[in-house]
Amino acid sequence: MSTHLSTPIKQLTRVGAITAARLAKLGIGSVLDLLNHYPTRYEDYSARLSTASLSIGALGTMFGTIGSIETKKTAKKHMQLTQAELLDDAGSIRIVWFNQPYITNTIHKGDHVAIAGTVAHDFSGWVLKNPQFEKIEHPADAIHTSRLVPLYPLTGGLTQKQVRFLVHQALQAAHEMPDILPKKLTEHLELIATQTAIQNIHLPKDAAAYLAARKRLGFEELFIVQLLTERARKNLTQERAPKIPFNETATKKLVASLPFDLTADQRKAAWKILQDMEQGIPMNRLVQGEVGSGKTVVAAIAALNAASAGFQTAFMAPTEILALQHYQTIATIFPHHTVALLTSKHARMSGLVIATPLKNGGSNLNVAMEHVNRATDNRRDDKIAAVVNTLPRNDIKKAISDGNVSIIIGTHAIIQHDISFSKLGLIIIDEQHRFGVAQRKQLKDKTANDVPHLLSMTATPIPRSLALTLYGDLDITTIKQMPKGRKPITTRVVDETNRTKAYQFIKQHIAKKEQVFVICPLIEESDSLGVASATAEYEKLRTGVFKETSIGLLHGKLKSAEKEHIMSAFKSGEILILVATAVVEVGVDVPAATIMIIEGADRFGLSQLHQFRGRVGRSDRQSYCFLFTDSTSPETHNRLQKFVHAKDGFEIAELDLSLRGPGKMYGTEQSGRFTDLKIASLADGALLEKTKEAAQALLKEDPELKECPLLLSELERQSRELHFE
Repeated sequence: MSTHLSTPIKQLTRVGAITAARLAKLGIGSVLDLLNHYPTRYEDYSARLSTASLSIGALGTMFGTIGSIETKKTAKKHMQLTQAELLDDAGSIRIVWFNQPYITNTIHKGDHVAIAGTVAHDFSGWVLKNPQFEKIEHPADAIHTSRLVPLYPLTGGLTQKQVRFLVHQALQAAHEMPDILPKKLTEHLELIATQTAIQNIHLPKDAAAYLAARKRLGFEELFIVQLLTERARKNLTQERAPKIPFNETATKKLVASLPFDLTADQRKAAWKILQDMEQGIPMNRLVQGEVGSGKTVVAAIAALNAASAGFQTAFMAPTEILALQHYQTIATIFPHHTVALLTSKHARMSGLVIATPLKNGGSNLNVAMEHVNRATDNRRDDKIAAVVNTLPRNDIKKAISDGNVSIIIGTHAIIQHDISFSKLGLIIIDEQHRFGVAQRKQLKDKTANDVPHLLSMTATPIPRSLALTLYGDLDITTIKQMPKGRKPITTRVVDETNRTKAYQFIKQHIAKKEQVFVICPLIEESDSLGVASATAEYEKLRTGVFKETSIGLLHGKLKSAEKEHIMSAFKSGEILILVATAVVEVGVDVPAATIMIIEGADRFGLSQLHQFRGRVGRSDRQSYCFLFTDSTSPETHNRLQKFVHAKDGFEIAELDLSLRGPGKMYGTEQSGRFTDLKIASLADGALLEKTKEAAQALLKEDPELKECPLLLSELERQSRELHFE
């Protein structure tokens, strides 16, 4: 049977229902999917080895005949040892496989084989331990040896040999791969054809063939992203947005009421946003800043101006904890505007008395807004509206759709189909890398009027290379200054031998009523990972070294009311040590917390560690971050020391990008644009610049891509998949 790109994977040789299901977990359902499943690295077995000239550590492939082979159990460790003799023209060498008895069913005495691995020498002489092998008559037939051998991403139950065997079949259809780049461009940049690149990325003849394939496929990936970005920017400028005028009086009054002075960076960021909102073109701005740099206040100024002009603001947060915190903050500083909170667990509203029809047809719903005395030095009003703890969800939804709520704060719950806005003028998305473009589009589609302005915020600084690519369609504003009085956080790596000393130091600070975070990677114990779980750590501290101290436990499996109660107790100082999972990574603000302990710190990326560290240092007190690890790996300690000495989050983001890659830093939820980057590196600034220039030049010459139908078709396909803005 002939093989085509559209051939279902289950029709390939040796693919039954079980293997097909395993491949489906990798997103492989057809031959095309398999050809687009690129190797992550290669083993270089291309060197030809001979028993005539052996050396310790030599890596390569030896060809010969199996002289003998048998499997037996060892007496000491009850291990199954498969031992063979390989004969070539010059002599013989011993081959050993551990706990792989099935090999005797695969190769037998007299078989012609290729054996690939690293040469070693032990008490019995020269040996190849656990080498790769395959039965072949001629070296040119090799797939698993005697070449640059590809290693693929796998899932449970699949082996490298299986995938390579299937790829070898699939490559029969490589000639059908469309060459979507303009011929003029590929010739100018000396890029090889797609068909050749696909062949050589999977089974390269040599290093030069691999590099040429990587150059071609990497360029194509980033070129498409750049085209999508440029087209998105162009499309956005053609949309209409509400013109929201700058309300100088209301803005000055809000700023004067704050118990702190805005930094110069905050003022500049707010001014850029207000200028954007005055235009009739949709704002698409990203505010990035260090943890604790005051992005929320900048967003509040934007929301105030929208409300003053009669427009609603949707403020979207990634977690209920953060949404609740934003609600409490904004409801307090906006006493004369109605603010609602809608999450899957909460429905609250604060502000002035609102007249809304009752569900039962009564005259009015009198939202009982209790006015409390909360006089402050900086606030002109002696009374502000208190937060209403509970209200019927449907009544809040009705108030939103009627236009009686100025600011709506929530998680993904506010993009549900049964919530509509009367006059949505501004969308604020906090920690925007937690949301995909699909969710942003859902929010924008909530209004039948002009396209709302979009303000995204993140405390995970974006490296310049990522900004050029992922956010080429956004205007980026950076807040680097920290509020006055903040001190740099002292960070230390703590090994197990110094744990007791660290605990004594922490006790001294708890005695001063300072508070402590303890972050653990998992909720439950995991023997396979060997990291401290939050529940186990909580019990250990509560009954051990800190048994005289009030301790709380916070993790994602708790009910919403429990989380809120624990956080409230921690904020009030009732709880002095909070043991938690990564649920506290984003947004939790407890000024009295001065110590951050991160258990299993080597399990986290540097950007995530930076997020954790940002939970402390939010007052004028000196704060500390202790990275606990039991790892003895020099690489691990080197990575953590780089984090200790990094000057700011921007340097950390660059380090994380180089060490872990963008997918692990931000996750595919940040943007579907990452999902197809299998070859290109977003750390390659030169390639990013080259693809951006090429994309801009092509669109200038052929704006509608009429001369590039295959490229246009691919862009439209990816646009549909990514819900590109």
